[in-house]
Amino acid sequence: MSDAPVTLSQVAREAGVSLATASRAINGSATRSVREDLRARVLETARRLDYSPDPSAQAMARGRTTALGLVVHDIADPYFSTIAAGVARAAEREGLIVTLASTEHSPDRELAFVELARRQRSRAIILAGSRTTPPDAGAGSAPAETAALAEGRSREGRPRALESTLTAFQAAGGGVAVIGQAVGDLPVVEIDNVGGADSLARALHGIGYRRFGVLAGPPRLRTAADRTSGFLDTLAELGCPAPDRDVVHGAFTRDGGYEAMRELVSRSHIGTASGARADAPEVVFAVNDVMAVGAMAAVRDAGLSVPDDVAVAGFDDIHTLRDVTPALTTVRVPLEEVGEIATRMALGVELENVLVHTEVVLRESTRRDPPGRHPTYGMRATS
Repeated sequence: MSDAPVTLSQVAREAGVSLATASRAINGSATRSVREDLRARVLETARRLDYSPDPSAQAMARGRTTALGLVVHDIADPYFSTIAAGVARAAEREGLIVTLASTEHSPDRELAFVELARRQRSRAIILAGSRTTPPDAGAGSAPAETAALAEGRSREGRPRALESTLTAFQAAGGGVAVIGQAVGDLPVVEIDNVGGADSLARALHGIGYRRFGVLAGPPRLRTAADRTSGFLDTLAELGCPAPDRDVVHGAFTRDGGYEAMRELVSRSHIGTASGARADAPEVVFAVNDVMAVGAMAAVRDAGLSVPDDVAVAGFDDIHTLRDVTPALTTVRVPLEEVGEIATRMALGVELENVLVHTEVVLRESTRRDPPGRHPTYGMRATS
């Protein structure tokens, strides 16, 4: 029989509860309580196994600061700044102060910031940003893909280290929530990216569009991939698939959208009097709004107009769209609400994972009739 000390994981397994529940029962928690019957079962199991609690873990669980750590990919992106506003509002109601870190899409920086928040005994940590899929050895990389994302994918140990650090933080009594895609078994607020893209494809098809292009973002960024697949799969189902040549990958940024749209215009000669492909896209879906804004700029710089020469749609409904002309058709995500939900989840108020639904909003950028006579202008459809 091993002389190694009994671990908290062994206690949790023997008691039939999660590691986080066992930690809260033994160490206490500043954010969540445990049912009395579960607490009694865990304590009895710990006594029977002769488990000795870690004093530092108990101190961490019971003596946290009033800081809530929020780690985002790019605070300059309105998507993340709007989520941050929701986090800040919910945190203020709980008497907490938000400490914010922007990783610039670097997995190394993301992990470093999470470890810093853990060492500083933050009350909770919220991680906001898309995960990446493992690289496909047979797939080529998009020319416009950011170096930071490529570097992150090449370091396969980073996702496991991130999950391990967050799980240990939670096991010691800290609160955790992830916005985007799941990290292991940690609490997650997911956005229905596939459903939103599906609804957008159906809405555009419903007002008469049949030829589509896609500005698809980095191919291994989960959010971009989910939105792209949701859109393309629905087009195929509707009988008007987008050809591969009209799907252009690029960075998940305004400049990425600009360059991808320039490439698509060059390939298809959209809107030119001569030399245009007969099957050139009528409408282009950019997988986020900042890419769509860049795409619209590229259309203007090519001497073309939106939507007369080519229509454009985005995804997210970021607040800066109020200053974009023509008004951009998009898929609305309640970003501030996402931030609030994640905060409540990290603080133990919401205990179940959440799937946030989206809403299609048709605006002037996909208008097919003269202004003011578009019967579906402002139409909404939920995912």
